[in-house]
Amino acid sequence: MPLQQLIMNLSNNLSITSKEREKDVYLELLRHDAAHLMAEAVKELYPTAQVAIGPATENGFYYDFALAEPFMPDNLVQIEMRMQEIVDRAEPVIREEWSREQAIAHFTAANERFKLELIQNIPNGETISVYRQGSFLDLCRGPHLENTAQVGKAFKLLKVAGAYWRGDQSKPMLQRLYGTVWTTRADLERYLQQLEEAERRDHRRLGREMDLFHFQEQAPGAVFWHAKGWRLFQRLIDYLRQRQTTAGYEEINTPDIMDISLWEASGHWEKFGDNMFTTQTGDDRIYALKPMNCPGGVQVFRQGLRSYRQLPIRLAEFGKVHRYEPSGSLHGLMRVRAFTQDDAHIFCTGKQITDECLAICELILSIYRDFGFEDIRIKFSDRPLQRVGNDAVWDQSEQALRLAIEASGLPYTHNPGEGAFYGPKLEFVLRDAIGRDWQCGILQVDLNLPERLGAHYIDEEGHKQVPVMLHRALFGSLERFTGILLEHYAGWLPFWLAPLQAVVASVTSQGDDYAAELCERLCLQGLSSETDLRNEKIGYKIREHTLAKIPLLIIVGKREVNEKSLTLRWLNGGQQEYLTLEEALACFADKNKNPQALINKR
Repeated sequence: MPLQQLIMNLSNNLSITSKEREKDVYLELLRHDAAHLMAEAVKELYPTAQVAIGPATENGFYYDFALAEPFMPDNLVQIEMRMQEIVDRAEPVIREEWSREQAIAHFTAANERFKLELIQNIPNGETISVYRQGSFLDLCRGPHLENTAQVGKAFKLLKVAGAYWRGDQSKPMLQRLYGTVWTTRADLERYLQQLEEAERRDHRRLGREMDLFHFQEQAPGAVFWHAKGWRLFQRLIDYLRQRQTTAGYEEINTPDIMDISLWEASGHWEKFGDNMFTTQTGDDRIYALKPMNCPGGVQVFRQGLRSYRQLPIRLAEFGKVHRYEPSGSLHGLMRVRAFTQDDAHIFCTGKQITDECLAICELILSIYRDFGFEDIRIKFSDRPLQRVGNDAVWDQSEQALRLAIEASGLPYTHNPGEGAFYGPKLEFVLRDAIGRDWQCGILQVDLNLPERLGAHYIDEEGHKQVPVMLHRALFGSLERFTGILLEHYAGWLPFWLAPLQAVVASVTSQGDDYAAELCERLCLQGLSSETDLRNEKIGYKIREHTLAKIPLLIIVGKREVNEKSLTLRWLNGGQQEYLTLEEALACFADKNKNPQALINKR
């Protein structure tokens, strides 16, 4: 089949019509082919290597291999060169359909035990397809490009890592080779530059340099917040608390640990149980650490008789949740096992869904703008394969959410099958300063959970009705959003948000008393500040506080002491200023305004 026709067919199957989405489909094909290309190169260079799986990823591809000796950096260069040779061969990529017996016989003879396991999991009667390119054959559903030349040479192998077969720690550890591929060399170079910049901005390195947090083996996937990091964390909460209060939310708090019966009733135990932490007490009761806040929010709503006149009721919670994530997937603040969600659950009538969804969308986008994110993408995610509730309820939920997002006039894309197990959702995706996308806020319409947990209100006629529940998160995980902020700003957070805003540094000991006096004045004005009275040269102090990403260094020397003034040095490339004390305090008051102070001007 011609390449363009193949892309069009895939686009139609995915309800994709735009050129941008056609490009995405082509990139996915290209990256899948590049994975096969790498596997062929590895098999030619290391015939005893066993091949596992090799999918396309968001920005590239990987393939897992079982090989006695470890891959080293020089091996990656060698494999990449062989891949280029295979591209030059322009080998046709041919799809073949085999019987189960034929596939088992071939992969048994080839000693490919991982492929044999995959064949065993293919249901009887389902087609088994194999793709051939040169002497390399791979079990694969496809589709693929027409020949290896179409992959081009805008690819690069990036790294090798360990990965358990099928993500199961009880199964063999494999070697995973990662690569990236693009349609042009220029796109590849841009992406490699982005990787370099991302490494420079890595929040884990910044966390050490800025003395914000750390991780350790005794609590995998949990954050040890240092004083400065906790100050930043609390400022984020204070900001959200102000925004939510203004928007009509009431803040609640629910238990971190609850009886397993509640999670069985909600459906979490059935659909999410493998990711939950549990404990059994001496009286044989089983409890679970909450992986989500929603069942607790429903329990608060259920206390007392609720009238339709009270709706909508908006209950917000900064709830600590715990989820078992595989150890190999943990990644600093971005992927943890214990984190704080800025959840809210809005209980409303069906007629109120659209207005509430519009208000939530406006709130989310406004908050992102306050933090410097202007490029926001919205995805509409509908019913997943694993879900609770019947199709009629899902039809109603999806229609309500789709009507709301269309009424907002905001552009959105379809993300099929990625809804929560209890309802469809909108996902808000931020694009950061170096072009990476981060899914943060969510909005879900849920007609299942309130009914399962016995929530109701009294309508105009005195009858019990089940409310609609809207799930809403603004940052999502506060830990993850902190990491995103650190990387977006490369550690140079806005002045109002910086955990340590100013350091008052004396040039000589003659300025120590005045420096201490200034620091006290700053603290009284609400700025987080410290003194640096060490017997070190001022140049050394400047370098050290620049590395720690302190926005402002206030230098106190003989002149400043005599004239009751101060020299401001903005450490992120700003101008040095010489001001009187009163001028400086007025300047700080202006720069330290929380964006909440600007809301009334909107």
